[in-house]
Amino acid sequence: MALKTFSPRTAGLRGRVAQTFDDLTPGRPVRSLTESHKAGSGRNNVGRITVRHRGGGVKRRLRTVDFRRDKSGIPARVVAISYDPNRSANLALLNYVDGEKRYILAPQGLIVGALVLSGTDAEPSVGNALPLEKIPLGLFIHNIELVPGQGGVLARSAGNSCQIMSREGEFATLRLPSGEVRRVNIHCQATIGQVGNLDWSSVKLGKAGRKRWMGVRPTVRGVAMNPVDHPMGGGEGRTSGGGHPRSPWGQLAKGGKTRKRRSPSSKFIVKRRK
Repeated sequence: MALKTFSPRTAGLRGRVAQTFDDLTPGRPVRSLTESHKAGSGRNNVGRITVRHRGGGVKRRLRTVDFRRDKSGIPARVVAISYDPNRSANLALLNYVDGEKRYILAPQGLIVGALVLSGTDAEPSVGNALPLEKIPLGLFIHNIELVPGQGGVLARSAGNSCQIMSREGEFATLRLPSGEVRRVNIHCQATIGQVGNLDWSSVKLGKAGRKRWMGVRPTVRGVAMNPVDHPMGGGEGRTSGGGHPRSPWGQLAKGGKTRKRRSPSSKFIVKRRK
């Protein structure tokens, strides 16, 4: 999918970089594979704001994506590569030989008309889903399970992939996109290839209005506020604060470790990303 720039006829077009969507199949999504979604505007079940700067945005329907790939041994043909407004990756529409249709994440190199398969008997080719014990070492994979049968949770956004480094006993060692090296059960399933839509990271919105369409409201910097409104506010003239970055409630905002010290999954991490 190529990128395009625009002549600066308006201020919003001056810095805009957009995708051409040439590789996508035209048409509307399969209605039975979508569901309605009510935007929460960053509020919890009692109506209090728990995530700031959310609200508005265009109405979108959720696409039901098959992260489990549990139709083992049943071949499917790719009939469309579709846009999904809810994620960075594109979706591939599969039409199984038994008549069922499902969406999966579209890996790089998967084209309309290709055949894909999941299960232990599948070949390690792009778009096929196999257990880690059946995948050759060195291959790049995505949509990786952490618990067998749970469904893929790792490497699902555009351009992401993990590399299978080694296998020993009941575990395979993977290098994650962050650089972390982690052990995963060999019975967990993964999809061969890298998630497509690599140009997504190069897109520039160009104007604040496009961010509002996405449901993101403006964010005011703390240093631009008064001392009564923010710990970093105030100062004679313009200043960047002078103290460590903090949240509006005074908690340190950068550099602090957020991982639980006694997390049960720490024993599976061979090398941290930092």
